[in-house]
Amino acid sequence: MKVIAAQWSTTRGWSFDAPEGLFEPDWILYFGATARLEEANGPARELHSRFPKAICCGCSTSGEILGDHVSDDTVVAALVKFSTTRVKAVAAQVAGPEHSSAAGKSLAQQLCADDLRHVLVLSEGLKVNGTTLIAGFREALTPGVTLTGGLAGDGTRFGRTFTGLGEQILGSQVVAVGFYGQHLRVGYGTEGGWEAFGPRRLITKSQGNVLFELDGQPALDLYKKYLGERASGLPATGLLFPLQLLANANAPNGLVRTILAVDEQQHSLTFAGDMPEGQYARLMKAGQDGLVHGAAQAASAASGGGQLAVLVSCVGRRLVLGQRVEEEVEAVRKALPPGGVALGFYSYGEICPPTGLRNCELHNQTMTITTFTEA
Repeated sequence: MKVIAAQWSTTRGWSFDAPEGLFEPDWILYFGATARLEEANGPARELHSRFPKAICCGCSTSGEILGDHVSDDTVVAALVKFSTTRVKAVAAQVAGPEHSSAAGKSLAQQLCADDLRHVLVLSEGLKVNGTTLIAGFREALTPGVTLTGGLAGDGTRFGRTFTGLGEQILGSQVVAVGFYGQHLRVGYGTEGGWEAFGPRRLITKSQGNVLFELDGQPALDLYKKYLGERASGLPATGLLFPLQLLANANAPNGLVRTILAVDEQQHSLTFAGDMPEGQYARLMKAGQDGLVHGAAQAASAASGGGQLAVLVSCVGRRLVLGQRVEEEVEAVRKALPPGGVALGFYSYGEICPPTGLRNCELHNQTMTITTFTEA
């Protein structure tokens, strides 16, 4: 397995870390700014044109990661040549949250084979219900096939996101990449670094990923009370105070959910994943040191190889870290084996089994890492 990193910028165009002519890649993974991906003859389509035989896929971001650096208004890519591993990619349209489960199941069925080892998912980030999308994949995938990935971003604008496969760079699309063979080793890890605070509130009214009431009170009104002056900046300011979803009133830990949209008329909040009635929600906050430490823990959990490390970190973490944002990717690089390529993006949701488990979940506000090594 050989991996070459590349980056596109407005001043230099594409720049590769090794001569392009050394090999023809089997797989190209890219992450780029929304404006660059929607260009008719933009850098992502140029990359596909240069290497037409490769499976070329990627998504829009809230910031691009390459090595130890975070950038904006660029496109970053990893060009991968495998020795024996086979790669297949498929895509499906998702018109709304209610179609998410069927899309996940259909994509998984198209990829299934006896030697399927892992699936990497890149989903649009605003219309999908990440919880049911993952449930669809889990229903159709053979036990033992691992699943990771992320939801595309659009900065803090929450306007439009894109995913690409070949020449088709579209909104409302989910792309899934399957990896086949006995020589590929895949590691993964996900950690947050957030701290819960305040009372645990019962979810008394919800529908899928839309939350209407907490403790019988309108969810948006209650949430605005916590945010105070920051409420005027919703949904973006909601990234600073996600909710922890708890299975019951005594659960010590749970999944983290981030707001994607607000509805002033219905006084509701829309999240990247389900908020089931009968479960509990609690506000969360984070300090910069806690997030950096969480990123390092995720990398430690995913280690054991790493010719390519794919990093998916939530845009909310970037907002909290501010000018210290590169410290979390530096912490990841220090925890991973030297010599590999680290590529990633800031997202609207992360897809990964919780650390130490195999059943995949949707996360928010985590650093999620997938490592690929071919033995």
